[in-house]
Amino acid sequence: MKGHGKRTAVTAAVMGLAAALAFGGCAKKDGNTVSLGAIFPLSGQVAYYGTESRDGILLAVDEINAGGGLLGKQIALVVEDDEGNGEKSVNAFTKLTTKNQITIILGSSTSGATKAMTALAQRNKVLLISPSATDTTVTAGGDFIFRACFIDPFQGTVGAAFAYDTLAVRRAAILYDGGADYNTGLAEAFRRQFQTLGGQIVADEAYQSNEVDFAALATRIRAAGPDVVYLPNYYNDVSLQASQLRAQGITCPFVGGDGWDGLVDIASGNEALNGFWSAGFAADTTDPRGVAFVGAFQAKFNRKASQFAALGYDSMMLVADAIRAAGTFDASVVKDALARISGSYVTGNIRFDANRNPVKSASILEIVREDGKLVNVYKTTVHPR
Repeated sequence: MKGHGKRTAVTAAVMGLAAALAFGGCAKKDGNTVSLGAIFPLSGQVAYYGTESRDGILLAVDEINAGGGLLGKQIALVVEDDEGNGEKSVNAFTKLTTKNQITIILGSSTSGATKAMTALAQRNKVLLISPSATDTTVTAGGDFIFRACFIDPFQGTVGAAFAYDTLAVRRAAILYDGGADYNTGLAEAFRRQFQTLGGQIVADEAYQSNEVDFAALATRIRAAGPDVVYLPNYYNDVSLQASQLRAQGITCPFVGGDGWDGLVDIASGNEALNGFWSAGFAADTTDPRGVAFVGAFQAKFNRKASQFAALGYDSMMLVADAIRAAGTFDASVVKDALARISGSYVTGNIRFDANRNPVKSASILEIVREDGKLVNVYKTTVHPR
C-alpha cells in the first residue's frame, strides 16, 4: 500500500527499530538454533501465493537442517501473516525485528506488501528477499532488498513476444486492474513491446480493484475484434473475466502473467482453455534439480508444487548459499555475498543485476484439460535478452 500511514508514525517505527537492532546485529541465536523470518499472506485474497511460498521455504529449511544446518546452526523459521496488507506487513516486520531480533527476512508475496517494508529494511540493515514481488520499484529501496522472481516488464515483454511470435497474432486487447502496481506494470510492458514488434492494441481497458462485473468491458473488447486478450491480473479476477469474455463469444487466446497461478483450481468450466501465462517455474520440468524438488514437495505436502513454492524454496536456498559464502549471519555481510551469487537453482540459473533483480528465464505454461481436470503444462521457455 504505497503511501500508507503518517510520516510521524513511520519515523517513530524506524527509530524504534534502529534502537532495537543496535543490540542484535544478526539473526537471533538460541543455542544451536538461528531464527530467520518469513512474512507472507497466509489468509485473505492472495493466501494461495503466501502459503505456497512458505511451504517451499519450509521444505528448504528441512533439507538444510538435515544436511547439518548453516555454519553449524539449525535454522528455525518464524512466520508471520500479513494478509497481503502493507500495514500488516510493517507490523509483522516490526515484531520479527524487535521481539525476535531477526535481521534476515523472506517475504512478502505481493509487490505492495513488500514495498511497505523496504524502507524499514534498508534503514535498519535487514536483508529482505521476496520470492514473488515483481514490481520494478521493489528493490529500489536499497542494497538490502532482493527478489527471486523476474520483474513485471520482463513478464509483459515475454507475453508480448509469445503472442506475436508463437501465437502469430497481430491485434491485441488489454484488460487490467488500473489500481494495482502489478497489473499496470505488466500491461504497460506488454503494450510497449507488442507495438514495438509491429502489433496493434485494438482495445485498452482498465477496471477498478474489486470489480466483478466485466460485461460492458467485454462488449467493447469483442467489438474491437482482437485475436488475443492480455489479462495481467490475479487468478481470482481472471476467472471472472475469462468467463465473461467467453460468454460474449470471444474465442481467441488469453495471455497473462504469474498472477494466474491458482486459476486452474477455481475455473468453473472451459473458459481458461486456450490460455497461456508466464511463470517462474514449470512443475512438469525435466531438469534434474526441478524434478527432485517436485518429488520432495509432493512427498512432504501431498500436493503438486507451484511456481510460488519453487520461488520460496529458491529464496531460502539463495539466502543459505549467501550465508555460507559470507561465513556469518550478519545481514550486512550476507547481502554482499548474495549480490555475488551465480548458480543453478530450481527455477533456473540465477545471478543478480546491479539492482538485485535476478537475471533468469521464464516459462510459458498452457492451460489444458487432462483426465477431466484443468492443468498447467509447459509450452516453451523465453530467455532474457
